[in-house]
Amino acid sequence: MATEASSMADHADPARPQPAGPDHTAVGRPRAEHAAMLRALELARLGLGTTSPNPIVGAVVLDSTGAPVGEGWHVRAGGPHAEVVALTAAGPRAAGGTVVLTLEPCDHTGRTGPCTQALIQAGIHRVCYAVADPLHGGGHATLRAAGLEVAVGLFAEEAARDNEAWLHAVRTGRPFLTWKYAATLDGRSAAADGSSRWITGEAARADVHRVRAESDAVLVGIGTVLADDPQLTVREPTGSRQPLRVVLDPAGRTPRAAKVRDEAAETLFLTAADVRRDTLGRLDLGEVLALLHERGTRSLLLEGGPTLAGAFLRAGLVDKVLGYLAPALLGAGSAALGDAGAGTIRDAFRLRITEVQPFPPDLRITAYPWGAA
Repeated sequence: MATEASSMADHADPARPQPAGPDHTAVGRPRAEHAAMLRALELARLGLGTTSPNPIVGAVVLDSTGAPVGEGWHVRAGGPHAEVVALTAAGPRAAGGTVVLTLEPCDHTGRTGPCTQALIQAGIHRVCYAVADPLHGGGHATLRAAGLEVAVGLFAEEAARDNEAWLHAVRTGRPFLTWKYAATLDGRSAAADGSSRWITGEAARADVHRVRAESDAVLVGIGTVLADDPQLTVREPTGSRQPLRVVLDPAGRTPRAAKVRDEAAETLFLTAADVRRDTLGRLDLGEVLALLHERGTRSLLLEGGPTLAGAFLRAGLVDKVLGYLAPALLGAGSAALGDAGAGTIRDAFRLRITEVQPFPPDLRITAYPWGAA
């Protein structure tokens, strides 16, 4: 029987994220596990856009000397989990070793068997994972009961951020909604004559396609369809999975020739026959998100116009903001955001900026509402 690890972090509450990064080396984490978790995070990200409604997970197997001997990631729902892929790659070299992975091993039988049993049967000595599984927990206890050392919390913040959509959907029962917009430095999303193509440059637009490819669905309102006739597909990188296109069209006004009706991707048109209306006669946004969640949508990209963006903000349903800012000034034209219910400066929606990344000549700002995880 393996003895439990004696470090403070190893005895941490599995439901509580521990400090990330270098702090772990100070409490006895082997350097090999530190490096392996960084690699596991990289592997997990390869599943963005393909695993839903499952989480993204990466795993690395270290042999008894701490050398990496196998790795893998969860590629798609219904396929083998990351641990199983990594154990298969490691073969008999896994015995007596350590598995480092980004999410707590599952302990249930679904379309695949429980990963806890695969780890136990492979003769693994120690399991180190970043984030607890709020949906199918129990792996931690099962592994320890079988005599394995279990450590939790290494790079927890990073792993949780990468899996933010799935974790949010599990905890709230609705998709994680990211509002994406492009604007000039003075906040205009279109000129006075209505023209808006192109506010940002090629690099920023390419990044938008990457974000689309990693999203389960893209949502717009009928106003955007009538004004811009967007296709809402992923064009780069070539061969990417196409997200579900969702159009909020209460009265069924989408033209027959609209690009969202082509065969490049599936489109869901939501009308007043599908979703009840709120007190102002608009489609109930909470019900829209609940319906999409039932369909398996975990990450939702809002690309609608300023009116729809304002409505989602007013309803408290925006979880993340991606703002692409172009070094240009218009002075007139449509604002990027419509009425969001902030009548005074005290009611402004304050955001926490987590990243500012250049996409020359533009900038992308990533921000979250204060109070968000």
